[in-house]
Amino acid sequence: MPLLFDSFWRAAAYCLYPRVIALSLLPLVIMVLISGVLGYFYWDPAVATVAAWLDSSNWWSLLSGWLARLGVGDLRNGLAPLLLVLGLTPLVVVFALLLVALLLAPAVLRLVAERRFPTLERRGPDSVLGSVLWSLGHTVVALIALGLSLPLWLVPPLILVVPPLIWGWLTYRVMSFDALDVHASADERRALLRQHRTPLLVIGIICGYLGAAPAVVWASMTLFAVAFAVLIPVAIWIYTLVFAFSALWFTHYALAALQALRQGEPGAPRRGAIEPVLTADTAFPALTHEP
Repeated sequence: MPLLFDSFWRAAAYCLYPRVIALSLLPLVIMVLISGVLGYFYWDPAVATVAAWLDSSNWWSLLSGWLARLGVGDLRNGLAPLLLVLGLTPLVVVFALLLVALLLAPAVLRLVAERRFPTLERRGPDSVLGSVLWSLGHTVVALIALGLSLPLWLVPPLILVVPPLIWGWLTYRVMSFDALDVHASADERRALLRQHRTPLLVIGIICGYLGAAPAVVWASMTLFAVAFAVLIPVAIWIYTLVFAFSALWFTHYALAALQALRQGEPGAPRRGAIEPVLTADTAFPALTHEP
């Protein structure tokens, strides 16, 4: 339990590092660049295509005729760009988040390893293919579990328990693997995942609930459509920051547990503690150097 809280405070402190803040803003930069390039080359043809689709649709003919009888002018010229933005924004956001996920997890691992565990020996395969296959396999299992559990969602209390448990399990399996892939051997990884299954699952569930925060922002867009352009970047930034915090929490916990495991090996030097446990006085001043 002390390791769980120690890694939590360290992850929170590391979220204030300039490198982590810059990485959390990266999807916004990517989204703006992609939108700018696509808009420069394809905006006019895309708007014309959407407008032509509106003209050929029966529902738009009925709606425009009804609006004309009410004295409302032709909204096609304004509706076509709006529909185009609404259709393309989720695709751009998903692409940006996937790209950042590929960049953020390795960057977080390097940051923690360099600052806190510079002498920890690297015994892992560091296999990108192995990490991808591990993530895909567990994602498929989680999706199947979600599908089978759908009837339970009709019971009001269970919808707040079952999905977070499944996503928490998926988060714990994937992020623990990524945190240990570089430094731990296969035997060490299996031992750690077995010995620390419960606290790692707790971390995964908590991070799963934190990951629901952007969904609240997305839902608020239905109430505050005027703030659409502001709420989308806010939701993306919150999601990325939660992802960074989750990766930091798993990395701090997993590498500290790995270090403790190796200190128990025959002939290994022993210490009284892995690292000083962070307190309120030492957590956030650690912005310029590692305690």
